Amino acid sequence: MYLTDTDLQAIWLTLRLAGITTLILLLIGTPIAWGLARCRAWWKGPLGAVVALPLVLPPSVLGFYLLLAMGPNGPVGHLTQSLGLGTLPFTFWGLVVASVFYSLPFMVQPLQGAFEAIGERPLEVAATLRASPLDTFFTVAVPLALPGFITAGILTFAHTVGEFGVVLMIGGNIPGVTRVASVQIYDHVEAMEYMDAHRLAGVMLAFSFLVLLAMYVWRPGARKGG
Repeated sequence: MYLTDTDLQAIWLTLRLAGITTLILLLIGTPIAWGLARCRAWWKGPLGAVVALPLVLPPSVLGFYLLLAMGPNGPVGHLTQSLGLGTLPFTFWGLVVASVFYSLPFMVQPLQGAFEAIGERPLEVAATLRASPLDTFFTVAVPLALPGFITAGILTFAHTVGEFGVVLMIGGNIPGVTRVASVQIYDHVEAMEYMDAHRLAGVMLAFSFLVLLAMYVWRPGARKGG
């Protein structure tokens, strides 16, 4: 009737991974989204395509190339080893790096849409009042795009919670280190422990529904009639 200790451990690890990934992507994704929303240069299209690539790329492919890059013979692996950090694959921070790449479009695209919806007028008014670009961004753009930040944060968090292929490729299946909830469910099914899998899957299903429900409730205009 209850979740096992390993189930609870996997859930905690999953929530920790999702929270850290979301915070990192808020820092990384916000300037990327702002640049895509404001820039008209030729590189906007290629950059947008790179950001959106995880939406269409099989997780195993992304995980494979990240594994090569972060492995002992890869460029990232050489860097981390030279810094005395070892290699990232099969560690929690390796999962974080992989999740940042895999969830990037879920942060950037909602923010880009929110920044584009602001329009030019509020920014022009701020410029006439001698506001610096940085001041304009934090006092005008960010408050107006706040619903986009909420949507992006919720989507990124929820998407990271549901990861499987990428985290399995990068982290493997180490209890308490890289065994997240999705991998724990897979283990239960593989061992034919269907009741344990059902309980954990039910918890994750309920959690995912509540997260998405919160997003739709907080969405601008969600409470308006008609």
